[in-house]
Amino acid sequence: MITIYHLDTSRSERIVWLMEELGLEYKLELFQRNANGSAPDALREIHALGKAPVIRDGDAVLAESGAIVDYIVHRYAGDRLAVAPAAAAYARYIYWFHFAEGSLMSLLILALVIGRVPEANASPVRTRVLERMKQTLFFIDSELAQATYFAGSAFTAADVMMTFPFTTMRHFLNYDLAPYANILAYLQRIESRPAYQKAMALAGPKEK
Repeated sequence: MITIYHLDTSRSERIVWLMEELGLEYKLELFQRNANGSAPDALREIHALGKAPVIRDGDAVLAESGAIVDYIVHRYAGDRLAVAPAAAAYARYIYWFHFAEGSLMSLLILALVIGRVPEANASPVRTRVLERMKQTLFFIDSELAQATYFAGSAFTAADVMMTFPFTTMRHFLNYDLAPYANILAYLQRIESRPAYQKAMALAGPKEK
């Protein structure tokens, strides 16, 4: 059985959600953040970088959201929630699956870090980053105007990857989604899914 090491208010909620969508059994071990928001040292006993998500499957310990999602979908789910390479939707699927961390989260993390440096408030770099955020969000919004989910009409693992930046990440970087009607409609569809609701009850951010 897979063990998920979940750090509260973190990307590891994706893995809990994925397992619930697939109906797979798992063990969940919870870790609380330190007072300064950092991960506890106990996570370094599981993985040297001390970050989440991390899973254990027998002797294998695996980190990184995308790697874990790919691993579970192909190793334990018979490729459910993936898109076959020969399918018409494969290009969209693989693009958005990797866009989540490669483009969107990297941009949001950059905005978060810059926003915490007072000297950067007047920097043209901050202005460019915020403008890039708007461009990226408008691009995503326009794409969701054409499709129910990121890979098309069907929910896939790309949605598991893409949802976190619009939900839990906003506990750290509180940006406004009001101008993006299609993203908001998409989130309503996601939040109505029973597996998502159960995963958030187990591993979602807790109001303080």
